[in-house]
Amino acid sequence: MAGNGRTVRDLRRANRTVVLQRLYFDGPLSRFELGPATGLSSGSVSNVVADLIADGLVEEAGSVDSDGGRPRTLLRVAPTSGHMIGVDVGETRVRVELFDLALTELARTERPLEQQRYEVEVIVDHIRSGIDEVLAVADLAPERLLGVGIGVPGIVERTADRGAVVHGQTIGWDAVPLESLLRDGSPLPDGVPYFIDNGARTLGQAEMWFGAGRGAGNALVVLFGSGVGACLVTPEVRHGRAVEWGHLTVRVRGRRCRCGALGCLEAYAGAESLLARWREEGGRVPVDTDEETALTTMLAAAYPADGADPDPVALAVLEETAEYLGAGLSDLINLFQPERILMGGWAGLQLGSRFLPAVRRHALSYALRHPAERVTIGLGRLGPDAVTVGAAILPLADFFDRGGRRPDPDPAVPAPAWRTALRDRVPR
Repeated sequence: MAGNGRTVRDLRRANRTVVLQRLYFDGPLSRFELGPATGLSSGSVSNVVADLIADGLVEEAGSVDSDGGRPRTLLRVAPTSGHMIGVDVGETRVRVELFDLALTELARTERPLEQQRYEVEVIVDHIRSGIDEVLAVADLAPERLLGVGIGVPGIVERTADRGAVVHGQTIGWDAVPLESLLRDGSPLPDGVPYFIDNGARTLGQAEMWFGAGRGAGNALVVLFGSGVGACLVTPEVRHGRAVEWGHLTVRVRGRRCRCGALGCLEAYAGAESLLARWREEGGRVPVDTDEETALTTMLAAAYPADGADPDPVALAVLEETAEYLGAGLSDLINLFQPERILMGGWAGLQLGSRFLPAVRRHALSYALRHPAERVTIGLGRLGPDAVTVGAAILPLADFFDRGGRRPDPDPAVPAPAWRTALRDRVPR
């Protein structure tokens, strides 16, 4: 037994974890550089590196000259030593992507959501068939997966008997046992875990690890799609926490939200409500088309590229939406005083740089002056794949948490990541 109640096995796992993380985020590094980077002694670094190389998790990546001595060998995490699948259950499609350990995309597929929308059986079938397809394209055996991460709309509850249960009021999901439904008849072996979480949180985690949030200790990442949501990351909740921001009341007795309540921010600021308001004001919203195409049409009308006069109705609705979004962001600024706010999601990316200055202006005008002077508001960097990347991070973080060990093959033993999937895994 080591000090503080930790066993020798715990210490070895922790040492493996810290070495893997530093090589992953800061590598390639030499053994000499790993000492100060991890806080481990040179002897501990040598032992851990030898173990990781023997396990096939770390490999040599060239060498670098040293001062007066022989060249130092550089080390990196071996990209092919693990694979993850990320799934985005989005508003217009289900996207499934297969990644190696370096998060290089190996295969992808998409399943459009049309009139069937969020019928549970349809979503489960899309996820299963998508997993089958990307594995077949990459010719990868399912046993080699570290896990499948899934970003979903709604609140995710982790239960002892059914795994992840999704409460998605806006999509008609009432305590849907998504994990057990996927496991029943799953194409994957029992030892390959599913990690299911809110899509805004997976988006936020991706931006914090690899995107515009990296290096920030206190940030909010906003998902702007059919609806709106946010992920809060602070020193106290480094793994990120989904915030049902879209259901803050911004107007008493206002428009009815798709959640059923009146006056929610989402009833004014989501793409679905934005297009509905354009239609109500006489806008020519395309029929029999998806929201992404309709929003593209609206943007072309409001901001014509050929120098023509803008559609005043489309422009007015977009300007009103920018004010509602800005007012909603001011609440987040006042409540959490973040260093950064990043906007992502398919609608946020479509609206992009032409829309953001107005949102920023309104946010800062409604917020308290002190926190407003200290926040930056910008766009996420990871594009439309951010949710799937963030979903794939869920099994990756669990892999790190285990010191590079694969999950226990006994499905009756819940993985630690069910409780603390991303604990303190924000890179420096």
